[in-house]
Amino acid sequence: MERPSLRGVTAAVTSLLALAATSLVAGPAAADTGDAGPCALPRTEAHHSLGVDDWNNAYPRPDHPLDAVMVFLSFPDHRPAVTPAELAADHFPATTQFFRRASYGKFTLRPHPLRQWIRMPRPSDWYGMQRDWDSERRGAYLRDALGVADPKVDFSRFDIVYLVADPDAPGVDSDATKVVNFSRPLRIDGADLRRVVTVFEQHPPDRNVLAHETGHVLDLPDLYHRPSDGKGDWDTYVGDWDVMGSQFGLAPDFFGWHKWKLGWLEREQVICVQRSRVVTLEPIAAVPAPGASLGIRLAVIRTGEGSAVAIEARGATGNDRATCAEGVLLYRVRNETPSGGGPVDVIDTHPHSDACWARSVYAPLADAPLRVGETFSIPGAHARIEVVDRTPSGAWTVRIATGV
Repeated sequence: MERPSLRGVTAAVTSLLALAATSLVAGPAAADTGDAGPCALPRTEAHHSLGVDDWNNAYPRPDHPLDAVMVFLSFPDHRPAVTPAELAADHFPATTQFFRRASYGKFTLRPHPLRQWIRMPRPSDWYGMQRDWDSERRGAYLRDALGVADPKVDFSRFDIVYLVADPDAPGVDSDATKVVNFSRPLRIDGADLRRVVTVFEQHPPDRNVLAHETGHVLDLPDLYHRPSDGKGDWDTYVGDWDVMGSQFGLAPDFFGWHKWKLGWLEREQVICVQRSRVVTLEPIAAVPAPGASLGIRLAVIRTGEGSAVAIEARGATGNDRATCAEGVLLYRVRNETPSGGGPVDVIDTHPHSDACWARSVYAPLADAPLRVGETFSIPGAHARIEVVDRTPSGAWTVRIATGV
């Protein structure tokens, strides 16, 4: 197939100047995920809705290997001090390993880094890079980046696009790293390009930053709380729990609810609690031996048409090996709350204490999990959770009483 000319790509991006918007209203496309059970919240029109009853086909689902191209962009006002290979090594294989552990080996992220720098047409400080980026300058950056990259990249071969800027160029601001969603797909190389990851990280980068941004490409929401003045605490919703809250968290593995949405947990690993029962929960981050069963990883209590309480075990293993506390974690999920608005709230079962001030991103929630012998009544859920025991293999036995 004939590749479009540079001029054609530039014109197409110009016509989509709204592509600089950082949110996308999902279309009706969906894939049936089967009988997810009575505790599966339905997907809504909220940005990155945490409904799990079907899949939004505007996003690549990580139930098979996905290919990602890394394009390295330099600027005429700075000669790069590092090589593309060094920048690629900042993120890979670590990010691939993070997802392989999180998915229990079901998903492989395959990076394809270019070996050379591609020169942007304007100086780095012309683009005005920052977290709340002027839409015209951000649109110009994307237009220029895709324009100079297109002659060297067949975008139709890739599921994910990382645009990596020279970290030492004077205008580069690491706060500008984010996923940019196009208001409608850009047709390039015979394929639809719906979003790109703009990477402005320093060398070395923030921990797990690419795992966080790639989570957005997979339709996962931001779980942090952004203060209106930008000066308060960002981690009051979920603390250290889940990389979509903070890439610096001590227990960054994805919540079991996210793994359910992504297809890494299947129906037999999720228990819908409709009456009192005892369940044994394997730690959500524990990677089973080859051929071994995943066991039960998530218990869910439906609390409303669009809400639920999730119950899972967190232990010092896998992506959570640096966790501050082990135990049974409780959190609320809302399917109509958009990304950044608090779609997940961790329930603090120890509201009068905190832990790991020197390491935690939000110490009040660092000790949120219930420990063996502890009981907690969930406000508004008419349920009481008791952690009965921990098995020799590291699983947690939990008694869930409903209707209380």
